[in-house]
Amino acid sequence: MDSWIPLLLGYLFIFSARVVDMSLDVIRILMLTRDRRLLAAAIGFAEVSVFILALNQVLAGGLTDPLKIIAYAAGFATGNYVGSLIDSKMALGFLSLQIFPKADKVKEIIEGLRTQGFGVTSVHGEGRDGDRIILFVNLKRKDLDRALDLLECIQSGAFYHISDTRGIRGGVFPGKKKCV
Repeated sequence: MDSWIPLLLGYLFIFSARVVDMSLDVIRILMLTRDRRLLAAAIGFAEVSVFILALNQVLAGGLTDPLKIIAYAAGFATGNYVGSLIDSKMALGFLSLQIFPKADKVKEIIEGLRTQGFGVTSVHGEGRDGDRIILFVNLKRKDLDRALDLLECIQSGAFYHISDTRGIRGGVFPGKKKCV
């Protein structure tokens, strides 16, 4: 009667190990793209160690148990999702926010962002309907929601573009300490 408990624990181990392994994989890749090579290498060591343990459990006794394969695949998928959630919570790195405001909202958006400590650069551009101002804001990923909330308050539905930024030197950021 209790013979199913070890099987269930085995499936749970395979699933859990794959969740951990793939979550680490997502974070490792993100660290590589942010030039954190040493940290990525350490995470990779842990990731592969967990991967080998999970794979060993799946291959033990051959590939005759389809539930092992299902646990392995489900852990893989779940680990990708969990890894992306961890990345969102960590919010490491920088983003570039380009805002294309309506002409009558430009000054208010610039003042609002600068009041919150964001550096804003305005550039004259030309769009389909003529001249316009484009605002560039480099910011920490953790500050994105705050900047977008402010933008939404000033110009609801404003057009903007967000892109990852590999690195930044200098600039104005909220809470940045100045040299004395």
